Amino acid sequence: MSKKGKIILALSLLPQYFLVQVAKNYPEFIETYYSLGFFPLLSKLLNMAFKWVPFSFGDLLYLGLIIYMIRWVVMNWKRLRIAPKAWSLDVLAFVSFFYFMFHLCWGFNYYRIPLHTTLNLNSKYTTTKLKSVTNQLVTKTNALHLEITQDSLLKTTLPYTFAELTDISQKGYFQLEKVYPNFKYRGKNTKKSLFSTPLTYMGFGGYVNPLTLEAQINAVMPANSMPTTIAHEQAHQLGYAAENEANFIGFLANIHNKNRYFNYAGYKFALRYCLRELSKRDVEAYTLISHSINPGVLEDFQETFEFWSAYENPLEPIFKVFYSHFLKANNQTKGIESYNYVVALLVEYLKD
Repeated sequence: MSKKGKIILALSLLPQYFLVQVAKNYPEFIETYYSLGFFPLLSKLLNMAFKWVPFSFGDLLYLGLIIYMIRWVVMNWKRLRIAPKAWSLDVLAFVSFFYFMFHLCWGFNYYRIPLHTTLNLNSKYTTTKLKSVTNQLVTKTNALHLEITQDSLLKTTLPYTFAELTDISQKGYFQLEKVYPNFKYRGKNTKKSLFSTPLTYMGFGGYVNPLTLEAQINAVMPANSMPTTIAHEQAHQLGYAAENEANFIGFLANIHNKNRYFNYAGYKFALRYCLRELSKRDVEAYTLISHSINPGVLEDFQETFEFWSAYENPLEPIFKVFYSHFLKANNQTKGIESYNYVVALLVEYLKD
């Protein structure tokens, strides 16, 4: 690129930033013209382009980008002292281009109308409602667990391959679409991440690549965790960027699925979040309700806990802090705690 082009691109970073700040104040505009207008068309094009690739193209893109940046820094390190202005211009031009592509392909979804508004759900709830819903979830989870295992003491084991899990998950969205037409999912673009082991050490179950819109799933984690993770990432592919909203939509897709294993995964997922919140609000109620959960369900919870505990390392908190700041910069003020705000949606949806 010519020097003039780099200057124009670098200078465009500031107006881009201000445009994003302005966009935050117009969620109705973003919802109508980006999230429900431009984004579905772009998503369809990217899906057509990458769903045929049998591996994660987005992971390779990231890897190539990381290698390129490291190589560029090594080769241009001396220029930082010799020609700092030219060096800074190159960096700013690159950042400006990536900032533009991020928001064009995905980022504006962070500023759409909140899901609780579009679904007419109250975003606040009482502890009484939380206890009632948690009890409902225990009853439903226990019943599904017993239906699958025929023994309340046994943990569950999914009898599906990864490809089958992604296909079954999509069928859940077919059912959900009948109730909520905006949740129409036609992605078929869910893949095992090439970085599954690094993702595990970072503490993540998956992510959506904002440039290719591929859903990347951590293939190392327990299979019992995959139905909810896959549905969560597929919700992101629909254009719902907020983590609590993707959690909720994934839950809906699982409980509307005709597959009992996915129903169980969805209710177990909701139960885990509600139990966690109840433990903070009413320890006595939490203890009482916990004792009514099937031992086999608790075994499933324990399997997940032991898996992630085995991969804890000193770098994981650093990755979590970085990601939390990323979420805060993208309209999720609670950062990584945003995942937990799914409880408000769950309680209002499941209340009597």
